[in-house]
Amino acid sequence: MSEYVLEMQNIIKEFPGVIALDNVNLKVKKGEIHSLVGENGAGKSTLMKILSGVYPSSSYQGDIIIKGQKQNFHNIKDSEKVGVAIIYQELALVKQLSVGENIFLGNEFFDGGRINWGKTHSEARKLLNDVNLDISPETKIIELGIGKQQLVEIAKAISKNVDILILDEPTAALNETDTDNLLAILKELRSKGVTCIYISHKLNEVMEISDSVTILRDGHSITTRDMQGEEKLTEDDMISLMVGRKLTQRFPRVEHIRGEVVLEVKNWTINNPELPDKIMINNANIQVRKGEILGIAGIMGAGRTEFVMSLIGAYGIKKSGQMFMDGKEISVNNPGDAIKCGISYSSEDRKGKGLVLGMDIKTNISLSSLGKITKWNTINSNEEIKTATMYVDKMNIKTPSIEQKVQNLSGGNQQKVAVAKCLMAEPKILILDEPTRGIDVGAKYEIYNIMNDLVDQGVCIIMISSELPEVLGMSDRVIVMTAGKFTADLSIQDATQEKVMYYATGGM
Repeated sequence: MSEYVLEMQNIIKEFPGVIALDNVNLKVKKGEIHSLVGENGAGKSTLMKILSGVYPSSSYQGDIIIKGQKQNFHNIKDSEKVGVAIIYQELALVKQLSVGENIFLGNEFFDGGRINWGKTHSEARKLLNDVNLDISPETKIIELGIGKQQLVEIAKAISKNVDILILDEPTAALNETDTDNLLAILKELRSKGVTCIYISHKLNEVMEISDSVTILRDGHSITTRDMQGEEKLTEDDMISLMVGRKLTQRFPRVEHIRGEVVLEVKNWTINNPELPDKIMINNANIQVRKGEILGIAGIMGAGRTEFVMSLIGAYGIKKSGQMFMDGKEISVNNPGDAIKCGISYSSEDRKGKGLVLGMDIKTNISLSSLGKITKWNTINSNEEIKTATMYVDKMNIKTPSIEQKVQNLSGGNQQKVAVAKCLMAEPKILILDEPTRGIDVGAKYEIYNIMNDLVDQGVCIIMISSELPEVLGMSDRVIVMTAGKFTADLSIQDATQEKVMYYATGGM
């Protein structure tokens, strides 16, 4: 019998006008954690959708062999029958249902035509114990943090007698503690003989957890390396193989010359819209100057996103505070007001809140600025096309056409469209919330260069990032938040990881 539990041989997958996978090969040993890395658009997710039955066998060329047997999957149920389960970056849980209901959704225990809740909860407890999650099976998903929801997804996968567990960017939205916990669970599963295929852009995690790594680039399998042997790759090796060139520095730092104050927020206090008596942002004061990238750091739940969303009138109930643009007080009651005042916001959730995935690129880019291309209540289509084409070229968005639907773009190119939409509004202040979440190192580098160019053009940038090296690598100044308060304002010369974490965890 082969030492490989999974072999994917000469896989070719085409979409209209695009070859997504071109003779890709993947071999995975039983009981190992095998990482799959590559730039956005390299073909990782497409390959895993083939393995998990999302794309049926009739839609591609090549063979899937599991435990020595050739497989022809017509749907996800077929792949689950032979022990394949996939967990996507966007979790597929029903938030209003309980943990137990979610784990066995579609595979309920029936007794006389009714669901046997006693067995549902007892079996759910066993699975939750397997993933070290000490919660009641009757807890609703909506009451759990994203880290615990991720573990519920793993428990759900285990319930299907999984042999091969695929995880697509599982830590993209997790904090450091939840990430460490998840990686520890995967190591436990490996010790029990479960094979994991791990997709991540976080190369430090790949280095820590992988037994083997396969690198894809532009739809081709470039190499597979044993990470425990002499051929072990370094992070720099992986980056070079992923992008086809060396990146001499991850963060293209540029020294910016700070100018006058453009935006000032004084005594800003915001209450939670769902719990009006609870203060979310407490007496915040900041200044944003022309010619700087202002980084906002803090652990998850510190209030970073809530703060910037409150600035555009999209979150919370304002209790007190003032906002000034170029020295003049402004009133912002909704995102439309913010755009008129010169503030644009690019959401951390580009798919859910930043873009309309079913629309094309040109429509997404112009959505926030229709007034600029409208006359007599009619959109000037020629002007829309001209403007969208300009931003596609300016942002180096890789697409065959501005008519391409955004959902068909890679994550990095989707992010560029989201930023282009903000730029068409010609903002004075551009707020970028997790601007590189879920995109590869090559696309990150392009986004960083775009940020530097915008600052050179006079745009002030406020950047929120959960990746501390990114905050320190790109910011001119760092503000630290904890529990809805600003606890430090550091020049980049004074900011270190240790100092930022000290203030982020409540140090004063």
